[in-house]
Amino acid sequence: MLIRDAHEDDLPAILAIHNDAVLTTTAIWNSTAVDLEDRRAWLAARRQAGYPVLVAEQAGEVAGYASFGDWRAWEGYRFTVENSIYIRADRRGRGIGSALLAPLVAAAGRLGKHVMVAGIEAGNAASIRLHHRHGFVQVGHFREVGEKFGRWLDLVFLQRTLAR
Repeated sequence: MLIRDAHEDDLPAILAIHNDAVLTTTAIWNSTAVDLEDRRAWLAARRQAGYPVLVAEQAGEVAGYASFGDWRAWEGYRFTVENSIYIRADRRGRGIGSALLAPLVAAAGRLGKHVMVAGIEAGNAASIRLHHRHGFVQVGHFREVGEKFGRWLDLVFLQRTLAR
């Protein structure tokens, strides 16, 4: 498996992974699929901010992607970022998330960030375990703050203080 920076050519695969998560999971709390232009703008915004977008490549195919962005808009939060990791449905449970999260954490530290947070739907035990394995601790549990697929969703927050 190769972990590398995402390229424009990766956007169709990133789009497919993103839209699958939107349409079939509670990992993303939107209900509407996006188009390639949306992902192109997202990639450009991450690059403009100086934030990485990483892909996991296996046998020449994108198996997953990860990035982080600002946690909140106010300048007092400028040292805190929130991560996002999405894995292709047929590749989940094979260590790809872990392979993406480690360099993502390292990149945030190199950029001078102090804390990385993860907001995860409370029923996503695999993602919560992944983050625990990488030194994240649960710091909050918000009950019924989201809705998708006709049911209320809880949001768990985990955080990790980064080495600089």
